[in-house]
Amino acid sequence: MPDLILGSASPRRKDLLLQAGFSFEVRSSSVNEVISEDLKPEDVVQNLAEQKNEAISRSPNEVVVTADTIVYMGGQLIGKPKNEDEAYSMLKQLSGNCHKVYTGVSIRDSRLWVSFAASTNVNFWTLSHDQIEWYLSKQESLDKAGGYGIQGSGALLVEKIEGDYFNIVGLPISRLTRELAAFKITPG
Repeated sequence: MPDLILGSASPRRKDLLLQAGFSFEVRSSSVNEVISEDLKPEDVVQNLAEQKNEAISRSPNEVVVTADTIVYMGGQLIGKPKNEDEAYSMLKQLSGNCHKVYTGVSIRDSRLWVSFAASTNVNFWTLSHDQIEWYLSKQESLDKAGGYGIQGSGALLVEKIEGDYFNIVGLPISRLTRELAAFKITPG
């Protein structure tokens, strides 16, 4: 069986692969992410995942998996906040509204390259100023698209979802497992 490489420093993606029973090595690189404004959100995340995958060195017996997640609402991409003020603005924007979370995944070895995107609809409760401030005090916002993490206290901001919960966390693990089968990689 080939060796699996997770091309991401995300602790959430690492945890999801571990929970699914995969053995893997983490190997990430820094990529100057270039986003084309004329692409659909699902194409943006696939393209970003592919950029990351191209930047990871691999041997012939290795399969590299990379991913990228964005929040999309009202025709606008919402990335990771740079600071707490930006996180507040993002959460205020998401409050009482439905948005989509897209995760693009890229899987590559020496013979095959597969990319796909998953999307999940997320409805937020209407949030008061105090509720947003409470959430910001949990220090979960700054490294997450949209300024929240559904796997932590951010779950209390969400009224309902339609789609894959794990996609919101950052890796649609069920779909990924099926795609990895073509690379002869299965959970242990």
